[in-house]
Amino acid sequence: MPVTLDNKLVVAISSRALFNFEEENLVFEQGNDRAYVALQMQRLDVPAPPGVAFSLVKKLLAFNSGTDQKVEVVLLSRNDPVSGMRVFRSCKAHGLDSIQRGVFTQGRDPFSYLKPLGAHLFLSANAVDVQQALQLGFPAARVLTESVQAHDGHPHEVRIAFDGDAVLFSDEAERVYQTQGLDAFQRHEIERASHPLPDGPFKPLLAALHRLQQDTQSQMRIRTALVTARSAPAHERAIRTLMDWNIGVDEAMFLGGLAKGEFLREFEPDFFFDDQTGHVNSAARHVPAGHVSSGIANT
Repeated sequence: MPVTLDNKLVVAISSRALFNFEEENLVFEQGNDRAYVALQMQRLDVPAPPGVAFSLVKKLLAFNSGTDQKVEVVLLSRNDPVSGMRVFRSCKAHGLDSIQRGVFTQGRDPFSYLKPLGAHLFLSANAVDVQQALQLGFPAARVLTESVQAHDGHPHEVRIAFDGDAVLFSDEAERVYQTQGLDAFQRHEIERASHPLPDGPFKPLLAALHRLQQDTQSQMRIRTALVTARSAPAHERAIRTLMDWNIGVDEAMFLGGLAKGEFLREFEPDFFFDDQTGHVNSAARHVPAGHVSSGIANT
């Protein structure tokens, strides 16, 4: 019987999202491919430091035990195969031995491989790759490599925070706000409070996390939060949408435009997803953050 990733939560991740390769990337961006490969070879036995998404990946992999493999993490990188050796060695050095699959494209677009992987999430530092992945229908975010590292205060709990509109939900309501203002947005949401919002790009990830939580005997747990600029009375449609999906979140923050960063600092997520650069930049000063380039705010 062929090997399959069916019934697993599949995360595809680039080298720079998982490890801190910013120093090496400076060489790469200078256009000297040979110097970049030479530097990686020189540092082949030097484990790369953890990157922004390291904590998220490490905790998700902790759901695996023995033959019960619920999570698969696959390296999906524009790196060359030689540099890929250092990435795998860094995985082993940091205790991520279960990362055994990788695709290294040596500069070629990697996002097309998300389909055969059946990925539920793609994390990359490359904005173009993320945009293309979103257009193909995969939850994807550009990792802000300048983000602070995750706090290690919850070793047995994966904490993930999501924005609502244009992330978990479609940007239907956000379009009203952007084009007609706050009052029109509030009226729109009150009138449609009983009508679920259409799916956003990250609904498949939230659903996969929900299945993982329900279908595991692991001591690891998942804690999710909705962190949104909505406020009452527009909160109701968001809650009713989650109820219609039969997917709950553990916390919901309706902040009415307040900066999200300090609230996220208290929640201490391993990762936060938002479509608006202002919110993502605010969050990155406190927690690992990724930009979801979807919706009207990014057109």
